[in-house]
Amino acid sequence: MDIGEATRKRILELCNQHNITLNRMATLSGITQSTLNNIISGRNNSTTISTIKKICDGLDIHIRDFFSSALFEALEQELK
Repeated sequence: MDIGEATRKRILELCNQHNITLNRMATLSGITQSTLNNIISGRNNSTTISTIKKICDGLDIHIRDFFSSALFEALEQELK
C-alpha cells in the first residue's frame, strides 16, 4: 500500500468512526468537497499535510492521531 491509498482509507475510516459523511467532513474541515472527493477517488495522490491538518482540526483530533493507524505502519517505499 502506498501513502495515497493509506490516506484515502484513513479518511474513510475517520468518517465511519465519527459517523459523518464526506460532505460533512469537508464542511467541518473547511476544505472543498471536490478536494476531498479528489483525494478519495485517487485523482489526488499527494494530499498535503496542510489538508490533513484541516481534516484533523475539523474532527478535533491531533495530527498524530490521523497517522496513528496500522494503515501507515507497512507502507511501501516510494522513490518516485
